[in-house]
Amino acid sequence: MALACAPVYYAAGFTVSNAPEIIHIIEPHSAIDYVNSHDYAAYDLFEDAPREIKTMERWAANNGVQRSDGFKLEDDGKDKGKDVFAVTTQDVPSGSPVLFVPEPMILSSSKAIAELQGPGMEEAENYVRSKGAEVEYRQWYLMLKILKEIQNGRDSPWYEWLNSMPRYYSNAASMTDFCIQCLPPLMRKLVGEEREIQHRLSKESIKMVPFLCDDLKYHPRDFCLWAYQIVYTRSVEAEDGDLRIVPMADYFNHGSDYTEIEPVYDDAGNYYAYTTYDVPAGSPLRFSYADPRNPSHLIARYGFLDDNCPASYCKLLPPTVNQDMLDLGYSYDRMLFYRTGEVADEVWDIFLYQHLSSTNIDHQQLLMKAHREGDHDTKLALHEKYYPATSSALLEHVDSFIDEVDKVTKKSEAHPIYIKNEHRRLPLIHRHNQFVKETFENVRRRYTPEIEVNWQEATRLEMEECDDTECALAECMLDYQGGWFCEGGLTNADGSEREKSQTVTNWA
Repeated sequence: MALACAPVYYAAGFTVSNAPEIIHIIEPHSAIDYVNSHDYAAYDLFEDAPREIKTMERWAANNGVQRSDGFKLEDDGKDKGKDVFAVTTQDVPSGSPVLFVPEPMILSSSKAIAELQGPGMEEAENYVRSKGAEVEYRQWYLMLKILKEIQNGRDSPWYEWLNSMPRYYSNAASMTDFCIQCLPPLMRKLVGEEREIQHRLSKESIKMVPFLCDDLKYHPRDFCLWAYQIVYTRSVEAEDGDLRIVPMADYFNHGSDYTEIEPVYDDAGNYYAYTTYDVPAGSPLRFSYADPRNPSHLIARYGFLDDNCPASYCKLLPPTVNQDMLDLGYSYDRMLFYRTGEVADEVWDIFLYQHLSSTNIDHQQLLMKAHREGDHDTKLALHEKYYPATSSALLEHVDSFIDEVDKVTKKSEAHPIYIKNEHRRLPLIHRHNQFVKETFENVRRRYTPEIEVNWQEATRLEMEECDDTECALAECMLDYQGGWFCEGGLTNADGSEREKSQTVTNWA
C-alpha cells in the first residue's frame, strides 16, 4: 500500500537545558513562524537557488547555538554565494571557545538508527546488505533521517537549516559522464567508487522504506541525491564511531596547512569548538575533513580542490595488488608524490618489487624478508643496486601520466560554451588535473638522469622540531641502519637532545 504524504505534526524548536553561557549569545530575532505545510516542494533544488543563510542563523540563535564575538559566516563573493564558510573578524586567543551547539540540534547516525530502525525496514536493509553496502549503514540511516525531515516540509525542526544547504555540488555524485571522461585514470576510479556508493544507497533502497511517501521517492527532483550530498559532505565521525552533522559547525571549511578549530563533545553530547592557536582577525575557521595529502579524494567526496595539499597519490595502478605489495605499503595514503618533487619510500619499494618480479625473484624474496624483519641494511643495499632501473621506471610512469593528463585536459577545453552550460564542474576538474600535473613535473625534474641522486640523498628532508616554547628546523637523512640523522633543530645548551615533536615541513 502506498504511503500518502500525510501531515506529521512537530513541535517547533528544540528543548535546551543548562546551556553554558561561556560564549556571547547572538541576540535572537523575532521567533520564526512555522507554517503548517508538509510540502517538501518548499525546498527549491535548482542548482542556483539562493541559500537562506540569515534565516538559518536566526533559527540557530533561537534554539540555543552560541557564537563568540567575531564569529561570522561569509561567502567567497562569487558564484552566487555557493560557498559559505566561517571566519573570525576579531583576534581569538588559543584555546578559546568559538561555538556551542546543544545536543538536541545535532543529527547523528546513532539517533537516526534508534528512531527509524524497526518493523517494516527489513526489506530495505536486506537490499542494502545484498549490494555490499553494510559499511554505509550509518550514512544510509542519516540519509533516511534527512529525507524524513524533508518530507515534513516546514514543520521539521530542521527546516531552516536544511533550506540553507547548498544545492550546487562539484563532487563525484554531481559530475556528468563527460566530466568523468576528462579525468585521469585514478581519479576516474575514485569518482566511480563514490558514484557506486551513491547508487547503492539511493533510488532502489529508498523505494522500500515504509515511512517515506511515494511522491517523495519518485519526485522528478532528486531528493535522495540531495540527502546523500548533505550526509557525505557534512557528517563527521566522532571518537565513538558515531557520525554527526552539527548545524553551524558544518560551516567550518577544510584546512590542510593549518586547522584553527578542534571539536569537543561534553558528557551530555553538546558540541564545542575551540581554537588551536592564536587566530588573527580575518582568518577562516577550519578543521580537517580528511587526509590532506589526497586532493583527488577531497574532490571526489567533497567537491573542492585544496591548493595547499602537500602531496598527491602517485597514481600507480598495477594490474594486480598482492599481499606482498600491501605489506610494502601500497595504499592511496602512503604512495605519495610530494609537491616539492620528493617520492615516498613506499613508492620506491613498490617499483623495486615490480622490477624484481621480472628480473630476480630471489632478490624479490630477499626484499620482502628484509622488509618484514626490519633489516634496513639489506633493503638499502637492494635499493642502491637497482636504483638506475627503479628511477627509470618511475620516470616512465611520470611521463605516461603527464601525457594522459594532457589528453584529458585538451578534451575538457574543446568546447567552452558547451562546457559552461552543460558540464559546470569541468573548470574544477581542469584545476585538479593541472595541480597533479605540476606535482608530477616536479618529480620528473628531481629524478631526471642529468641529476645524480642516490637512494640515501633521495630521503633528505627538513623537520620542524618543537617543544612547549619554541620551534627550529633540522635537516635530516636516512642513515644506513634505517634511522634518521639530523643536524640543527632543538638542543640543550650543552648540545644534547631534548624532548620535542617533529613535523615534516619541506622535502629538501
